[in-house]
Amino acid sequence: MIWAGSAFAAETGAADLVAWLTPERLAAIMPGAERVEAAPGPPPAAVAHRAGAPLGYLFSTRAVVQSTGYSGKPLDVVAGLGLDGRITGAVLRAHQEPILVIGVAEADLAAFVERFRGLDIRQRVRVDGSSEADAVAIDGISGASVSSVVISDAVLRAARIVARAHGILPAPAGQAGRLDLDGFEPMAWPDLLDAGLFARLQLDNGTVAARFGETAEGRAPWGAPDDTFAELYAGLMTPALAGRNLLPERLYNRLMAERRPGEHFVLIASNGRYSFKGTDYVRSGVFDRIQIVQGANSMGLTADQHTRLDALAAAGAPEFREIGLFRLPAAAGFDPLAPWRLELLVRPPGSAADDAPQVIFALPYAPPARLVLPAAEAAAPEPEPAVDWLFEGGPPPLWAEMWQARAGRVAVLVVALVLLTAILFLQDVIARRPRLYRLLRYGFLTFTLLWLGWYAGAQLSVINVLTFSQSLLTEFRWELFLLEPLIFILWSYVAVAMLFWGRGVYCGWLCPFGALQELMNHGARRLGMPQAEVPFGLHERLWPVKYVIFLALFAVSLTSMAVAVRGAEVEPFKTAIALKFLREWPFVVYAGALLAAGLFVERFFCRYLCPLGGALAIPARLRMFDWLKRRRECGAPCQSCATDCTVQAIHPDGRINPNECIHCLNCQVLYFDDRRCPPLIERRKRRERRRALSSTGGPEAIEAAHSPPGEPGGHP
Repeated sequence: MIWAGSAFAAETGAADLVAWLTPERLAAIMPGAERVEAAPGPPPAAVAHRAGAPLGYLFSTRAVVQSTGYSGKPLDVVAGLGLDGRITGAVLRAHQEPILVIGVAEADLAAFVERFRGLDIRQRVRVDGSSEADAVAIDGISGASVSSVVISDAVLRAARIVARAHGILPAPAGQAGRLDLDGFEPMAWPDLLDAGLFARLQLDNGTVAARFGETAEGRAPWGAPDDTFAELYAGLMTPALAGRNLLPERLYNRLMAERRPGEHFVLIASNGRYSFKGTDYVRSGVFDRIQIVQGANSMGLTADQHTRLDALAAAGAPEFREIGLFRLPAAAGFDPLAPWRLELLVRPPGSAADDAPQVIFALPYAPPARLVLPAAEAAAPEPEPAVDWLFEGGPPPLWAEMWQARAGRVAVLVVALVLLTAILFLQDVIARRPRLYRLLRYGFLTFTLLWLGWYAGAQLSVINVLTFSQSLLTEFRWELFLLEPLIFILWSYVAVAMLFWGRGVYCGWLCPFGALQELMNHGARRLGMPQAEVPFGLHERLWPVKYVIFLALFAVSLTSMAVAVRGAEVEPFKTAIALKFLREWPFVVYAGALLAAGLFVERFFCRYLCPLGGALAIPARLRMFDWLKRRRECGAPCQSCATDCTVQAIHPDGRINPNECIHCLNCQVLYFDDRRCPPLIERRKRRERRRALSSTGGPEAIEAAHSPPGEPGGHP
């Protein structure tokens, strides 16, 4: 019953949904339904009947809330909603989630969407493993926790919109009236004005000048008296009748999907010489020329409430100089059923803002009667505890819930990153103390593997890079990346670290699979297993392989993300880290072969095959500092660091290749070790000879001790 393909179905309306519902699909989504037909009005849905009576509603999350997955690509779940407010069934219709393309069985997907059956949409639903007194917990898909949360959120948001539209979620008892959020009919701009959905204020130069006690006639700052000073429009955009007609469809659907109960949207548009936005808000974050006043409540507008628009979508809408959509949070106390006014603050042209005279012009707005529905009758007592958050305050955005649920893990990761930053900044102090270095090095790698990788599942992948690139080319949304807090924090840290130290900070310290390779190789060395030395000529010719793999995956992702994700299986990260080797045998054998190779050639995969390492190396060339110290003897003649480098990132001439270096600091430990670094060994021996001779000989012996070997007066 579950179909997912790379060619996503067209966004469906109610009629298309009815056509898609075969008898088998209908039985899975709405058991007992005998007939379905398109439901009247928005949002697009189908109504199911049994024995001639309505049984419930069926809807597509893509059609109702424009649902997108963690990949930023369209995602569609078709679900059923009973008249009692419970989900009757759900089917994952289409997706392009990278984590789900390979590694998750069809049965796992079917089992997950089946868990929605019976859920009451009036309750919180958590799929992240946390528990709350007022929340119902369901198990997510193993290895795909973020995608599980995204799917759950899409189903519940769409279900609640459908429920409100068809009276399954009535307004609280005792409310005098309620705003018609879902009633809709196509209307052109003149019809919207005639219906009272927009208020209009027309100001000419003469009228404004008169309010200042001046005349506009002949005064250059004001201009001709009959010319337009400001033509201002304002209206409430939360109702579908206004918002769906005036806003771009994708924007309106997104705003309504993310809207918390009690929040509302007001649109302001203007023409004329006077800007209602001004320019000070860019610096201060406050629109100081406008405010909304309702009774004794004055509501200022800020930049974080503002969404800029270039044009209105309604037919016949004029071109406006400025358009702004403003979100009024529930805390503002705005009542959409009560009259309000928009106040426009005006100062004379060219005057200083801090001492200039000012006047206020008011644009009154009263919600038209067609936007107000009668209050719903008191609903029957609910079988579940009351959930006031559906009506007041509402739940936080999905990404905020994810951060709150993972607050403990976030705290642990932040502490670890602070420790790593201290290690990197104090690398000279640590490198002078080999025992401390080894303790910190292998201790941190153990933490990276056990906690960051196998416990928290925070393994970065080239898939993250490809997904980010795709989002930049399509529709970039920060909330998609904020859904996984640990991954977001890691990428943010790596982006900054690349400017300071290059790509080696992640590859050498924070990559769980890299840590697994190094720890296994360390154990192999301790057991006396021989290490294969790759000739440098062959070694540097194998370096480009990982770059070629990355560029090939990137090119493929531009045409088919699904194929690119399959190609990204060159990374064994999902098998070895995310799924802990609990996977089909070919994947396990591949990961095991790479780890086995790493026993004899340390970090074999990192050196030659890792596309993520190649992707990070490209921007890492912008790093601003060179922290790794070198001596003039390095490479000519000394080859100690080059021989001792765990990934052979040091050229025979002594240069460190920053694209291959994993910043393990091993060469820095050798740099400060006067028992291993040949130049330091020679200096140490010279000091020892000098001390010995100075304690037994005269001035001639001391002079001989200062002379280099082979020179007159020096020791051979």
